[in-house]
Amino acid sequence: MIVYFTGTGNSRYCAEALGHFLEDEVTDSRAFIKNGIAAELISDKPWVFVGPVYAWQMAHVFEDFIRSGSFEGSRDAYFLITCGGSIAGAGKYMEKLCKEKGLNYMGTLPVVMPENYVAMFAVPDEDKSAKMIRIARKRIEKYAVSISEGKAFEEGKKGFMDKFLSGAVNTGFYKGFVSAKKFYTTDKCIACGKCVELCPLNNISIVDGKVKWGGNCTHCMACISYCPTEAIEYGKASIGKRRYRCEKFSVE
Repeated sequence: MIVYFTGTGNSRYCAEALGHFLEDEVTDSRAFIKNGIAAELISDKPWVFVGPVYAWQMAHVFEDFIRSGSFEGSRDAYFLITCGGSIAGAGKYMEKLCKEKGLNYMGTLPVVMPENYVAMFAVPDEDKSAKMIRIARKRIEKYAVSISEGKAFEEGKKGFMDKFLSGAVNTGFYKGFVSAKKFYTTDKCIACGKCVELCPLNNISIVDGKVKWGGNCTHCMACISYCPTEAIEYGKASIGKRRYRCEKFSVE
């Protein structure tokens, strides 16, 4: 079974592509997370967890979902992490998580997808994004072969910088940067509630027709990316930047 978490659709696309190539079931973790329900899932096929990297580690919200859930049947677990460039030493934390869960760690590999973190980076244009997704699709098909053959992923050696990025830098990122304080809406907001619906942590509400953010944000960028009027900004960092969201996987 392929289980995923996504903010802007990159990890969903990869999970659905894997589901196609492996002829396997695909499960979205969002409803479990949003409703505070621990997953109880069973699969005879290997577990494949697909989620985004946030500062060189798998998104903590997805790690916590795996940690709290029950995954019975197969004991083999693979991890695909979507990223804009590198996942550094993220595999170390996935291996540790597998030990906690009694799963056989089969490796962690990256899938480079279009950048979506508009709180810090620019999003590539449509043509470049489409090219990146085509390349990612081929890579996912290659990964699917390894999974179907029961082969562990070849991760390669990790150096000091990989450990530093996924360790100290990740810790500093969550403590000093991951916050909803800079989110706000412009006068283009129509209070449609799309952001409330999409927020996996129920951190957004509409009060007296105005969108409000609470203190439990994971920076998934779903709210800012899916706003139909592009009324949401993140301080000055997002102003003028293209919004990105990945469409669902298509066989064609």
